[in-house]
Amino acid sequence: MWIGTLYALAAGLMWGLVFINPVLLAEYPPVLLSVGRYLAFGTLALGLAWFDRATLRRLTRADWIEALKLTAIGNLLYYSCLAAAIQRAGAPLPTMIIGTLPVVIAIAANLRDAHRDGQLPWAQLAPSLLLLSAGIACVNRAEWEALRAAPGADLLRYASGALLALVSVACWTWYPLRNADWLRRHPDRSPRGWATAQGLATLPLALAGYALLWLAMPQLRAGFEMPFGPRPWFFVAMMVTIGLCASWLGTLCWNAASQRLPTALAGQLIVFETLAALAYAYLLRGQWPPALTLLGVALLVAGVLWATRIQPRALPAAGPVTGA
Repeated sequence: MWIGTLYALAAGLMWGLVFINPVLLAEYPPVLLSVGRYLAFGTLALGLAWFDRATLRRLTRADWIEALKLTAIGNLLYYSCLAAAIQRAGAPLPTMIIGTLPVVIAIAANLRDAHRDGQLPWAQLAPSLLLLSAGIACVNRAEWEALRAAPGADLLRYASGALLALVSVACWTWYPLRNADWLRRHPDRSPRGWATAQGLATLPLALAGYALLWLAMPQLRAGFEMPFGPRPWFFVAMMVTIGLCASWLGTLCWNAASQRLPTALAGQLIVFETLAALAYAYLLRGQWPPALTLLGVALLVAGVLWATRIQPRALPAAGPVTGA
């Protein structure tokens, strides 16, 4: 349980980096940030594939199709929406909307996967969910007050950013549930190999997306210099960093956590991503979080610690249906 929790923590620290990338590259289109990140991830996966060749050789056509689905929705679509949300609403608001994932995934997994993983008793899970929800509400309240106090704030732009963040939530509710399905069906497979397989599956999609953007960019953004934009070296460095740390290493750690933890519990531990992203955002701002935000962070941590104490209970097998 604790080894799985530490893997989830490491994944959260890596994934938190993706929330500051759209802020550091604010002049870049969100879709370019997404395909650039996963083009770097896929290219790195080509080199890593040698070390995971034994696992990759065992993958069937159905496995590769599953990896393609996971990367299309959980990687490219998710990050395109998230990057656009952050550029439109700033980092903290989308971060906290994404922060609802622990609650959403825990409920979805407890309803969907109870017979496979055992059910986390709702009475014991409720305090954790309430703490997580209260923590997210506190941070959202602090950000909303800061937004209203800002001169010239574009509320419509922030609202569109919030909607895009909700699409990201939908993508990443689907991804960990579906990814855990494959990992739990293949407990003998290497989590690192499955992370590399997803990187390889991402590569053709990212290449196609990059090529289409290159052709369309003159019409979409006049004067934007393809292929690497106005700050080519910084853009490439960020894509490689995010591709290696967040995409490959983060996925590796998350896969290791998913093999060790019930899906309902693992879903709650995505809160580590939210905490890391908030810390990075305030470091980038050069500000100390307000008291309400710190209270929210404390509630989030308390909710996670409570959740790690809950042991799943096996549900009784359904008996045969008998007639009268």
